[in-house]
Amino acid sequence: MFHLDVFAHYLTNAYLLGGVLVTIALTALPMLLGLPLALALALARRSGGRIVSGFARFYVWIFRGTPLLVQLVIVFTALPQFGIRFDVWTSAVLALTLNEAAYLSEIVRSGFAGVPRGQGDAAMALGLNPRQTLRLVTWPQAMRLMLPPLGNSVNGLLKATSLTSVISMEELMRRTQVLMQIRFEVLELLAVAALWYLALTTLWELVQVRLEQRFGRAELATSRGLDMR
Repeated sequence: MFHLDVFAHYLTNAYLLGGVLVTIALTALPMLLGLPLALALALARRSGGRIVSGFARFYVWIFRGTPLLVQLVIVFTALPQFGIRFDVWTSAVLALTLNEAAYLSEIVRSGFAGVPRGQGDAAMALGLNPRQTLRLVTWPQAMRLMLPPLGNSVNGLLKATSLTSVISMEELMRRTQVLMQIRFEVLELLAVAALWYLALTTLWELVQVRLEQRFGRAELATSRGLDMR
């Protein structure tokens, strides 16, 4: 039977709240580390070099084609057999970053591909160098195209952090499991965990809307500036 008072008690349980903070960190850090790697992979895929492009394609193929759970176990338990040893936290962040970068690289690549080639040509004709063209013209427009799938990736990554519990990472799901084994209040604890995941994903959706609005205004301003010139 579900006990509402027990559920309410665990909503503010300090042990679980600590797990929520770990979950947030395991979402934010791999995303921040994965984006630069994803950008490098996307640029490598767009380059003309066969070796560089082939390596980027191979990387994406490996990390998109194998389960994140397997990658976590390999980083934490298999690499030490080759003398490469990481603690639980580093293993979780590394595996999540490498996995997320593969998916983000496809988002970044599609974002750049969605920007009309004429936009870059027009910027160059107005005297902008390639770096200015990327920063002022191509990137704002590509970012607007990338934001919706990036938002989905953040949501997916937030929930995927629960998989790190298999290597004893004490995020929200792992701490929920520990309490379930001690208190045997399974329904209430699972409901609390589900509610926290829902709250975090909802909060991110609000942030994503603001970001989409901001980049939408930035793109409009850039387009008007090019038209006026």
